[in-house]
Amino acid sequence: MDHDSGQVLAGKNSDKPLPPASLTKLMTAYVLFGKLKDGKLQLNDKIAISQQAAKTSGARLFLRAGTTASAEELLKGMIVVSANDAAIALVEHVSKNVANFVMEMNVTARALELRQTVFVNVTGHDEKGHVSTAHDLARLTSALIRDFPEYYKWFAQKEFTYRDITQYNHNALLWRDSSVDGVKTGQTRSAGYCLSASANHDGMRLIATVLGARDESARVSAGQKLLEHGFHHFETRLLYAADVPALRVRLWMGNQSMLPLGMRHNLYLTLPRGWHEKLHARLVVKETLSAPVQQGQVMGTLALELDQKPYAEYPLVALQEVGTGNIFQRTIDRVQLWLQ
Repeated sequence: MDHDSGQVLAGKNSDKPLPPASLTKLMTAYVLFGKLKDGKLQLNDKIAISQQAAKTSGARLFLRAGTTASAEELLKGMIVVSANDAAIALVEHVSKNVANFVMEMNVTARALELRQTVFVNVTGHDEKGHVSTAHDLARLTSALIRDFPEYYKWFAQKEFTYRDITQYNHNALLWRDSSVDGVKTGQTRSAGYCLSASANHDGMRLIATVLGARDESARVSAGQKLLEHGFHHFETRLLYAADVPALRVRLWMGNQSMLPLGMRHNLYLTLPRGWHEKLHARLVVKETLSAPVQQGQVMGTLALELDQKPYAEYPLVALQEVGTGNIFQRTIDRVQLWLQ
């Protein structure tokens, strides 16, 4: 999937619900990063390690009950080495209990429109009903990169040391491909070997998600092939930047006569290499536009044609608010409209 356009470039069973293993921690991290942003968690917070956190099975930082660790240490441990004990300690610190945090994860999944994702725990342990899809996890990865770029860099760390114990990131692509800068691996008996990888090459960022691989070699190979396929065969371009006028149109009965129209968000388009030259944009606006106009109000359509065939349509919106003109301005406009 292309990160900027959100376009899926290749997929097989990408909407099939499957156990996500530790790719679950992408959402655990997303919710925790939100709490950092809202000031409900600080990186230097000293977090008490409970018995429940210390005895959590799977990948661990080997936390000891009764000790403390900083939120930053625990976040890096959870991200770089997929430490389950670190995840539990963080969740216990920010929520009354783990169940409340899981509820937040599912609310966030709905907000991000991850329609086939349901979380039952925060670590990714095999549990009935705990599922996601390759497509949903790619979109979650993209949201994490977009919304929390200041913390995303931690997913590129190749190792992490806590209390003199150094552990290594399981994402082998970090060593194999210099364009790869994340994201996360996972593995359980039910889920098999899982991977969400992201790479940035010549300004184009792709996300490859693999679920249910038979072993480490298969997951790495699949992730690498997907990324190579995307970079070799496709290119992404910014067609229209958000809030930059694509055109200005005559506005009647307003306190100003010209109205700038454009895109509400950056419009990126991913096409096979060489196809952008076959693209034609047509801006369609109603013949007569009158004030008042609200900022963001749809005023027309951007119609894209590819090789002279309809390809896609996007709304053209007003980039600023324009109020009704005074009686003098309105009278002049009525006369001009009548003359036309």
